[in-house]
This record gives sequence, C-alpha cells and structure tokens, in this order.
Amino acid sequence: MLGEQVGITTGKRLARRVLSTDPPTAEVSFEDSGTLCGVAVSGMGTYTSVVGADGSLHGDGQGMEMTADGEAATWKGTGVGKFGPGGSVSYRGMLFFRTTSQKLARLNNACVAFEYDVDASGSTVSKMWEWK
Repeated sequence: MLGEQVGITTGKRLARRVLSTDPPTAEVSFEDSGTLCGVAVSGMGTYTSVVGADGSLHGDGQGMEMTADGEAATWKGTGVGKFGPGGSVSYRGMLFFRTTSQKLARLNNACVAFEYDVDASGSTVSKMWEWK
C-alpha cells in the first residue's frame, strides 16, 4: 500500500544519446530540485531506456539528491514507461535510496514508488511515495 508522499521535484532533461539501435536504447540525464522528506534538495540523475517491440519502455537509472548543507542521498531505480503526445514520456516504478543524512534517513531500506513525467519541452516532474 502506498504511504505518505516523501518527495516531489521538478527539473529539466539535459542530454539524450542513443546507445544502441538493436534494441533501441537511449540514455537520458536530468537535473532537478524540490523536497525530499520535507528537506529542500537539488540533484541529478541518468537513466537508460530500452524500447520494446510494442513501444513500451523499460528504464534503469541512478542519481543523487543534495541538501543545502551538503548532505546527500543516492538512488537507484527501475521503471516502465510509455511515450505520449509530442515526445513526452511517462514512467512508473521503484527507487531505492542510500544516505548517511539524518534528515533523509527514513529513506534507507524503504521502497519508494515514483511517477516521473517528462513533457514535450523536456521539463520533468517526479513524485515519490513510501511503499509500506
């Protein structure tokens, strides 16, 4: 069952590159900022997406979020997605965080469900909930 929302960030896709055409595989990098566990953060991430024969997407990624005082939380995640109008993309999946920050410690050993949407202009929105 989904529990409390633990984060929301907004950002911008920075770079895309094709890694393979068989199967179609792309790498995407982004930067974002927002809140995580009620703490202001800014971060970055990179994910690789493989396009399935049916047009679906499977992505794996990693990244980090930093607090204003230099504490960090790293994450790894996986999700499934689909293309939308004008080149937009939408993913749903799970994130797994690691941190030594006391402010963000509740993320350790938690399953964090996410929604990640990128609009046609490359603007991103990530919403995260603890899965209990």
